[in-house]
Amino acid sequence: MKGFIQLLTSWGPFGVFFLAILDSAGVPLPAAVDALVVATAAINPASAYLAAALAVVGSAIGCMILFYIARKGGQAYLDRVTQSARAANFRIWFQTYGLITVFIPALLPIPLPVKAFVLSAGALGVRPLTFLGVVLAARIPRYFGLAWLGSVMGDHTMSWLKGHLPHLFVFAVLLGIVLGLAVKMIARRRSGGEFNSLVDIG
Repeated sequence: MKGFIQLLTSWGPFGVFFLAILDSAGVPLPAAVDALVVATAAINPASAYLAAALAVVGSAIGCMILFYIARKGGQAYLDRVTQSARAANFRIWFQTYGLITVFIPALLPIPLPVKAFVLSAGALGVRPLTFLGVVLAARIPRYFGLAWLGSVMGDHTMSWLKGHLPHLFVFAVLLGIVLGLAVKMIARRRSGGEFNSLVDIG
């Protein structure tokens, strides 16, 4: 796998595209896409935003692949792939907070689980366009932000991000609280019909 990632790195922005598909489709490649976007931007700043755009598109494709796999398998598939207590907790969080659980880990370049929530979104009947919109809303600022950092800070970007992980975790918690409270307030104000915090099941 290391050799394969090195090959994709040599492809520049288009390597980012294929790596993003694999990563978002469920292949375990922790932080590989982030690092490759940054490296591409640092090596060739002129291609930074092309790499970011291809990372967004590739990630969206990969997420939709995983989403439709879970959608086809349905609840039985979700039960089978989320047998552990931790995975079951992820599913409960999704049922409680909806696509917020996808948005926050997809937005921030920190080690938060995404796969279990994507699977939950597919299996539990979230509308595909709604899901895709949330993924794009998260991935666009993430990858374009990393591309900008890479073009400005170069090789120091990843070490800078690692040094600010505590701040990013705090931001993730605060963002989750704010969005969760907003969802509850909206739900209380809506009268009639079932409303489930950005889940948009259909």
